[in-house]
Amino acid sequence: MQLQQSDVKKYAVENGLHVLQPEKLKSPEFLEELRALKADLQIVVAFRMLPEVVWNMPPMGTINLHGSLLPQYRGAAPINWAVINGEKETGVTTFKLLHQIDTGNILMQDKIVIDENETAGELHDVMKETGAALLLKTVEGLVNGTLKEIPQEALTMEAAAGLKHAPKIFTETCKIDFSKTAGEVHNLIRGLSPYPAAFTFLDGKKLKIYKSEKIEHPADTTGAYHQENIITDQKTYLHFHCSIGFIAVTEVQLEGKKKMTIGDFLRGYRWN
Repeated sequence: MQLQQSDVKKYAVENGLHVLQPEKLKSPEFLEELRALKADLQIVVAFRMLPEVVWNMPPMGTINLHGSLLPQYRGAAPINWAVINGEKETGVTTFKLLHQIDTGNILMQDKIVIDENETAGELHDVMKETGAALLLKTVEGLVNGTLKEIPQEALTMEAAAGLKHAPKIFTETCKIDFSKTAGEVHNLIRGLSPYPAAFTFLDGKKLKIYKSEKIEHPADTTGAYHQENIITDQKTYLHFHCSIGFIAVTEVQLEGKKKMTIGDFLRGYRWN
């Protein structure tokens, strides 16, 4: 229950880098300290919305790294929604900050292929590496003057009909609707794994599902236990019937319990 420093702050402190951590981004004391650094450029990654007095301070402006190929998937959860929507590719974008969220001029982009079973967490880890490399290239390009800014307005007009957004994830987003296809349910599960995790209910308790597989037909159901849309042998498999196909659950966490493989879960679960 103790407040922990982020890895970024730990690195900064260990290496003697100056750290500013204001309670309010518009406080005069913070703005004076920030201005005293006389930065040519500011870089923002995974942070809250900045006031204009902050992002417009350096002569070269402020750049942001975003987890999508802008203008697609503007918003708070671009990685999650790309996976939930079953996209085959996504990417990272560096762009200049403006008033409205994720609307500034694009500087550079790098595409990333999404595997059909890849989770949002796994994709995030790939993006960390790709995004870090892209940021370095972007800074180098800005310094040597080789980058051309691309306004998003033109791209948005071209893609208006198919523009997808990435709003914040809420609890209702995470509840699994088994009236959808197995493909849609599978994408929701991996798009919300490992956090906040898709869920359903089992005997009145919340069951978070972290990993799954799509199957056309259930396993041998001889002597299997059936409950609503559930089929299980109570030992090795747990299948949920969807509108089309089935979901084979492979990693779960029952309310009040730890995360475990489906085999471990079934060996300890008592069905009502």
